[in-house]
Amino acid sequence: MKHDRILITGASSGLGRSLALTLARPGRTLHLGGRNESRLMEVAQHCISRGAGVEISRGDVSDRSHMENWIGTSGPLDLVLACAGITGGTRRPDSPDDAPYEPDAQIRRFFQTNCDGVLNTVLPALSIMRQQPRAADGMRGRICAISSVAGLVSYPGTPAYSATKAAVDRFMVATGGTMKQAGILLSSVVCGFLNTPMTARNHFPMPGMTDVENASRRILRGLRRNERRIVFPLWLAAGSRFMDLLPIALAERYYTHQPTGAAGTMPEPDLS
Repeated sequence: MKHDRILITGASSGLGRSLALTLARPGRTLHLGGRNESRLMEVAQHCISRGAGVEISRGDVSDRSHMENWIGTSGPLDLVLACAGITGGTRRPDSPDDAPYEPDAQIRRFFQTNCDGVLNTVLPALSIMRQQPRAADGMRGRICAISSVAGLVSYPGTPAYSATKAAVDRFMVATGGTMKQAGILLSSVVCGFLNTPMTARNHFPMPGMTDVENASRRILRGLRRNERRIVFPLWLAAGSRFMDLLPIALAERYYTHQPTGAAGTMPEPDLS
């Protein structure tokens, strides 16, 4: 797999950071994007110490003009990894007669970051790759976006997050059906819980927790194999698929008795 020129969003922490460090080596150029400049600089220094060339860009993936300018001026790209995203769940009801809820601002911010942010990454990257010559393996480039097992279910504890990740998965897999004819691989990563700073503050059991370094290696192995959907852990994804086939009332009866993602057990996300 040719991946000498790589662009990563959400590179300042979590999975994006891990992928950047895993990919850093002599002869590679990494274009790293994120909102936190100091953390982004720290990741860049680690990558440079491993021999990689690094260019950084501080900005928000929901800013379409920023993303088009950044990606459009990054030159030819072999691999794009859309890792930026935020998560969160419902809040406890405000009164005994109320119900768990998500604030309007949180819902809109999730869609702006997790959906618009992916589009703002993938669409400019596609425009560049469609103009590139094919490599020896017949590929013009690879683009990977991070979805989630949460996107396989209509989970009452994380409604907006589940919806945005479902949209990411469907868009990447469906669009990849045509883009493969142009020699461009579009992959969706359907993963479970990862031990990142984003999940560290969750106050509930997280079954199937995967080490972020192992997750990075699994993603890169899937890309080398041209997998359109990279899934792990398989048992958690299979269970989620099964739950989504059940009648809604039956599935909700199960979900509402689980500690995972119960109202108030996830920290309030940074919506700035």
